[in-house]
Amino acid sequence: MKNFIRKIEDFVCENCGFEVEGNGYTDHCPKCLWGKHVDEEIPGDRASECRGLMEPVGVSYEKGDFRIHHKCTKCSHEFWVWCSKDDDREELVRIGREY
Repeated sequence: MKNFIRKIEDFVCENCGFEVEGNGYTDHCPKCLWGKHVDEEIPGDRASECRGLMEPVGVSYEKGDFRIHHKCTKCSHEFWVWCSKDDDREELVRIGREY
């Protein structure tokens, strides 16, 4: 497995407009849980040319924490990410029930 590249970046969520303060591990909006397809091979590499929005299409609970299943709305690339302590728990539950 390739090593994660830590990038501290603030951003405005392109789905809901929430102003996100990044911590170097932030890869999605903590309010709506949407992300952006920016990484290609290694988390943090920012090498993807797609730049499509990543929709949260599922949630699982593993090892005492939630994981979010994202699917790109532009190219259909899919991957899982760990949630953060700041993620909206009600939104996690809603997505888990919806899908």
